[in-house]
Amino acid sequence: MTHQPLKRATLTGVSLAVLLTISHTANDAFSNVLPVYLPILQSRFDLGEAALATFVAVISISANVLQPVMGALSDRWGRRRSAALGLMVGSVLMSFIAVVPSVGFLLLVLALGGLGSAIFHPSAVSMARAVGERKGLSIGFFTAGGPLGSAIMPVVVLAIIRQYGAEYVPWLAIIGVLLGLALLFGAPQQTQVTGSNRPKVFDLQLLLGPVGVLAAAGTLRSLAFISFTNAMPLWLVNVQSLAQDDALIGWTLFVYSAAASAGVLVSGALEHRFSRLYLISGSMLLAMPLLISTLFAPTGSVLYFICVALAGALTNAAIPLMVVSAQDLAPDRIAAASGMLMGFTWGIAGVIYIGFGALQQAVGLTPALFISYLFMMPAAALAFYVIRRSD
Repeated sequence: MTHQPLKRATLTGVSLAVLLTISHTANDAFSNVLPVYLPILQSRFDLGEAALATFVAVISISANVLQPVMGALSDRWGRRRSAALGLMVGSVLMSFIAVVPSVGFLLLVLALGGLGSAIFHPSAVSMARAVGERKGLSIGFFTAGGPLGSAIMPVVVLAIIRQYGAEYVPWLAIIGVLLGLALLFGAPQQTQVTGSNRPKVFDLQLLLGPVGVLAAAGTLRSLAFISFTNAMPLWLVNVQSLAQDDALIGWTLFVYSAAASAGVLVSGALEHRFSRLYLISGSMLLAMPLLISTLFAPTGSVLYFICVALAGALTNAAIPLMVVSAQDLAPDRIAAASGMLMGFTWGIAGVIYIGFGALQQAVGLTPALFISYLFMMPAAALAFYVIRRSD
């Protein structure tokens, strides 16, 4: 009797979109968890803000700067396998931040764990683009999963540490491993690109062209976002005198990131009704005064959380539309272009953030945050320039 080989079940449409978004939620929950640990790490290792900013830069470089290269490699190797491998590697390694015994071990975890996210993002977002006809909505739905994971994880991590101890946090990695396996066996296979059509591993023309200028706008936008998520926990502890594990720290990051998730979903849905040009530049301009208002609203008040929520929604609203714009500008290098806007921008912003760590020590957390939020203005101007010329 001859046995037929088992057919591989391949997800498509809504089911694939849901799996990709949930996987994105898990990936970013682990890759963006560092900010909630910063006050704890500062106390454990007796570090200043500049040293903490270096940790932010390391994860930004490994998880984000390398995304265009990883995107080109995933176009060659296969997006399904790349996304699955990246999610599993990142989830396992980043879960050990809670129990690192030394600064050296922490740097190793951040450097290697961040690579998992660099592999995952361009592969997964490229698959998400092909899910539906409305690309802005498809990318927006996928993108919404990232800040949602970033929102949930701080609350979960602090609750586990308070109730059970840091040694139980690494068990959360099981979630990422299971979702990685689901991607490996459930996502569709990619048709391999061969011969002269294979994308370059590093495409200088992509960097120097309109996609590069759009990435510069994304970098300035990311700098404001990174400054909030990484410096606000320190601001709440050192300026507002909260305890290092105060629940308000977790809820501030939760509200900001959850609103950011809603913002990208709404902007993706509105693309067919309003001009992409004005949605991108307008949201960034409106975000700036709201970010600044979080420094002056009474901490923990209803007004404070309203400002935090609106700031998060508007700061991130431009992301899916900027990603789609970059993909449209480089249709034959979609994963690489996606990596430029999904990761490269965040990575370069993380490197620049080292300077803001030094600025925080020199002038104080409040003035440094204020300055970082002003970068939303040139970000909006650059995005307006590129998209208007490409229309």
